[in-house]
Amino acid sequence: MSDPRLDALAESARNRGLKLVRSRVRTPGKRRFGKVGLTDGSGKPVFGMDAKGPTAKPEEVEDYLRNLGAKDWGASLGVATLPRKRKRQAKAPPQPANDPEPRRDAKSPPRSKPPRSKPELKPKPPPPAPKPAVRPAMPRDSAAVTELILYLGHEIDQKAVRRNIAALSKAGEPPLVAVEGKRVIGLVGIHKTPTVHRPAPLGRLTILVVAEDAQNRGIGRMLVEAAEQALRKAGCKQVEVTSNDRRSRAHAFYRHLGYERTSMRFFKTL
Repeated sequence: MSDPRLDALAESARNRGLKLVRSRVRTPGKRRFGKVGLTDGSGKPVFGMDAKGPTAKPEEVEDYLRNLGAKDWGASLGVATLPRKRKRQAKAPPQPANDPEPRRDAKSPPRSKPPRSKPELKPKPPPPAPKPAVRPAMPRDSAAVTELILYLGHEIDQKAVRRNIAALSKAGEPPLVAVEGKRVIGLVGIHKTPTVHRPAPLGRLTILVVAEDAQNRGIGRMLVEAAEQALRKAGCKQVEVTSNDRRSRAHAFYRHLGYERTSMRFFKTL
């Protein structure tokens, strides 16, 4: 009979490219009863294994995988540096009080008061910068959207992008753009896919890109949250996204938003 806990442990190991090996001993009380271990894809022992088989308890393997996941996340994100503490500037010594004015002779004429100067008018502060917002893409956005797609590395022309935006909007799946004022600074594509093996449609992020000068400001998170909300409203219960193996920063970004690596992607040009 299958053990749900060991099944979950095996799934966690697969997500990290490892394999869970279970002991073949089925008699309680024997030395290797209930023991498990980890190997890599080629069968090489990784943790909790000796020449005769598994030697670790399930909770030991669970702790190992949890720590392995944390190390993998840290390697993807890079080492964070703490901000330097600012040195306190020494307070300026108090200025000496002005010397008292000399006493005027009773016969001397009174001093005339200097004319009052008109207060200088302060310049008006600049208007506040517009806040970023997310909305459905429109055909008039095709030029800016084309620049974002080319920045990501996909070759396409503006005419094709304009045609694709119109077709997707007609199908009820317009891509979403992040805008700052009238400028488009980010893009995410969404798609709902009914499948025969799932009880609900599968949502998918087909593309995600933020303009280079608008990165590290939360625009990517804003786009993903808006896309998830749209897919949830369309009846999707799960959402997936693909990312190139070389984009380690993107992998860390998706993990930070709660996405897990569950499979490999295979691609073929028709």
